[in-house]
Amino acid sequence: MWTLLAPISSLLGGVALLLLGNGLLNTLLTLRGVAEGYSTSMLGLIMSGYFVGFLLGTWLAIPLVRRVGHIRAFAFCAALAAITALLHVLIVDPWVWLGLRVLYGLALVSLYMVIESWLNAQVPNDKRGQMFAVYMAVNLGALAAAQQLLNLAEPTDFVLFVLAAMLISAALMPITLTRQVQPSVPDTLHTNLRQIAGIAPLAIAAAGLSGLALGAFWGMAPVYASLNGFDATGVGLLMSSSILGGALLQWPIGIYSDKHDRRLVLLWVVSLSVVVALLMSLLPAGPLLLGMMFVWGGLTFAIYPIAVAQLIDQLHSDEILAGSSSLLMVNGIGSVCGPLLAGLLMQHLGAKALPLYFAATLGLLAAYTLYRLRHVSDLVSAPAGHFMPMLRTSHTVLELMPDAPHTDSTEHTEESQHQEQQTPT
Repeated sequence: MWTLLAPISSLLGGVALLLLGNGLLNTLLTLRGVAEGYSTSMLGLIMSGYFVGFLLGTWLAIPLVRRVGHIRAFAFCAALAAITALLHVLIVDPWVWLGLRVLYGLALVSLYMVIESWLNAQVPNDKRGQMFAVYMAVNLGALAAAQQLLNLAEPTDFVLFVLAAMLISAALMPITLTRQVQPSVPDTLHTNLRQIAGIAPLAIAAAGLSGLALGAFWGMAPVYASLNGFDATGVGLLMSSSILGGALLQWPIGIYSDKHDRRLVLLWVVSLSVVVALLMSLLPAGPLLLGMMFVWGGLTFAIYPIAVAQLIDQLHSDEILAGSSSLLMVNGIGSVCGPLLAGLLMQHLGAKALPLYFAATLGLLAAYTLYRLRHVSDLVSAPAGHFMPMLRTSHTVLELMPDAPHTDSTEHTEESQHQEQQTPT
């Protein structure tokens, strides 16, 4: 394992620092917004801005990297992300924050794309499954650990904003000091969403509705915890519990889904998520609610990876990357709408509206999955795909999945070396 990790340790270190800062900032902003008296609908709109920027960055990141290269693009976007983090505390205004969140989302997806395309070029084809698992573990571990940094200062102080900016800036150091050869720039994936929806409608529905649920979780769960009576420490524990549940429970769910009808597994996972969400709506702040959030996170975080595996089951190998990119786009659209819808509901119904929103959104998915099981037989291509625990990041991470077709990483390296030799100094 060390022989696999050693050459890419700088990339993993960079993403860990980046996500420590990102995870801290995302939760901190909602707590600061609550302290400033912003309405839940306004907070939902602000949090949706992040996902709008994330979607825009999906198309803008590659032209930037083509223009200036991986390291310069990473430095530019890390600087932009750090500046926006500090501007949140310098200009405390909800409409300014909305614009800053769009910029921040655009910068972050570009940072993801740089790191993930670099990993694709460095990892041997037969080690992609291991590398994908390690990368996702670093993602989830950093996001969970970031929530505990909330204990270091009050959300109304400037200290945590500065710390978030410092961590994002620190991600520059291992990336800019690496001696690894920069890879070639990936091509933009061309997708036909209508065609993919015709082939795998359940996967598309699962991606979109899980985006609605988890977008609301990332944007509004800290507000829910705060309104429910948790202090800053409790908010961090609630977020960490959900993320750790998502990290730990994905594995057994995924192993089970590889051995059974994936649609039936999806139905059970989603139905249990609905039940847990309904129970959460009845619980006050306390250890029992934290336990429920752990279970809910474990179940709900598994929905998108199941959707990806379900899609792979139904596509030919040369269609997997384009199809997975379509899922990513649909999930991103759902994530844009999720915080806004949840915020509007919480404005009228209070804190309990968030778990009720989870139950309603995932209940729709459960009903559609049941319909597909009873009335439609999905065609499965051979060999079937494999479940891999994952988060939605940039489309370049899809090439790390062991089921996805890819070119030999040595070709990327040789091509980039040739380009480097041809570049005038």
